[in-house]
Amino acid sequence: MSSTVSAYSDKIKEMSMLSLICSCFYSQPHPNSLYQYGDMEVKSLNKRASGQAFEIILKAPADLSPDRPQPLLSAPKKDLSPDELQKRLEAAEERRKSQEALVLKQLAEKREHERQVLHKAVEENNNFSKMAEEKLNYKMEVNKENREAQLNALKQRLRAKVRLSIKAMA
Repeated sequence: MSSTVSAYSDKIKEMSMLSLICSCFYSQPHPNSLYQYGDMEVKSLNKRASGQAFEIILKAPADLSPDRPQPLLSAPKKDLSPDELQKRLEAAEERRKSQEALVLKQLAEKREHERQVLHKAVEENNNFSKMAEEKLNYKMEVNKENREAQLNALKQRLRAKVRLSIKAMA
């Protein structure tokens, strides 16, 4: 079987090289585009924009002599005893359980990772909120102190003017 496949692949390689050489000499394909290579027939289909198209027809081998290798037949199945069958079923069940446990473990790890990421995001958000609130409170306190200092300075000047005006009247 493998020798037949390798023969076909060799013929296909030869054919493509032959068609390449012929296409160099003849720009138009021959109107009767039927080629035969032993037990293989090649028909040239219409030329397309993407290139040349071929149809390959493989004929059944005519020589069925005993010296020619025959296709391999599958080995006959041996009868399994009930014990062997039970062992195979148990092994399959173990593989299934193992695979299921592995999938569940991976799913649990994925969920744990998602929880950690979510927890970290919430924690960072809370830290950012606290920092922003502390900054805002600090700025408000500084502004309040500045405002009080300005008001006190204004009151001092007003008192000084009142004293001067009282002295000027007296």
